[in-house]
Amino acid sequence: MTVSEIAELESAIGHQFRDPRWLLQALMHSSRLPERTEEEPAESNEKLEFLGDAVLDLLVSEDLVREFPDWTEGHLSKGRARLVNATAISLAAQRLGLGNYLLLGRGEEKTGGRTKPALLADAYEALIAGIYLDAGLEAARGFVRRTLVDGEIAAKAGCAGGSDPKSALQEFLQSRGMAPGSYHVIEEIGPDHRKTFRVEVRIAGQNAALGSGRTKKEAEQSAAIAALIQLGAEGN
Repeated sequence: MTVSEIAELESAIGHQFRDPRWLLQALMHSSRLPERTEEEPAESNEKLEFLGDAVLDLLVSEDLVREFPDWTEGHLSKGRARLVNATAISLAAQRLGLGNYLLLGRGEEKTGGRTKPALLADAYEALIAGIYLDAGLEAARGFVRRTLVDGEIAAKAGCAGGSDPKSALQEFLQSRGMAPGSYHVIEEIGPDHRKTFRVEVRIAGQNAALGSGRTKKEAEQSAAIAALIQLGAEGN
């Protein structure tokens, strides 16, 4: 990445790195390692993604506890699931334009890696870790609030104290005399210990929305959220 590209991305995410190497590592996909230049990180973003996932869970959990003191543990878990899932995170990454800055190998580039939800979600979580390691928890908290929690997705989580996304979608469809959606795994990516599932939800026999997650259940919930958003049901 050029100096101008780094500055451009830092402006988009609202954080200027003291050590830009954290930013570069957050964007470094494993496919790039065999082709990396001397200026690029020697490690992929996988370790940062692991750390960022934990930091994100902590920050979102804390915000929900503070914002909704009357919610039960079950309601809090549902609220967090609405905010912290592969679909929501990849959408946040898309809004930041992270795909334009990913460091990818030629093969991954050719197969559309810059738009793959799983790669975008991983990069977003790695970026959280990079900010945390560069400037601490408060800096990471500010980034998460600006780009995920305080945005449109957070507003849609207001109904998190109610039904889970799959149930909410079913209730929405039933209220309109439609059959429940059906869920189908269309792709499994990665090794068994780091597998990502992509699930399609079909409504009235038609392809409605896609979701991804670390488990089939999480991917189904993500697909349900995407379908609710497309149907305009999430704000109701």
